[in-house]
Amino acid sequence: MAAPTLRAEAAADIREAAGWYEGERPGLGREFTRAVRALLAGVEREPERFPRVVGGAREDVRRALLRRFPYAVYFVAEPEGAVVLACLHVRRDPQVWQSRR
Repeated sequence: MAAPTLRAEAAADIREAAGWYEGERPGLGREFTRAVRALLAGVEREPERFPRVVGGAREDVRRALLRRFPYAVYFVAEPEGAVVLACLHVRRDPQVWQSRR
């Protein structure tokens, strides 16, 4: 399977969160970015292992949770590769990612 494709909104989510963490402690933003990359590598290898989420217009959206950071990556597994819709704090309103579908 191909590397996941980040939608512009998802890339902006990652940059925003990394910037916030970097502001909290130098180097923490880079750690966040590395954690996201590692998670996306898992999505690339085995997208079906991540659970589907309920809600939104389609039922094929899956969620992958970061271990160290309270963030979730929402994606759709397509035959040509996963498409990342959002990377959001777990306490954010789920309508944010649902509106991106």
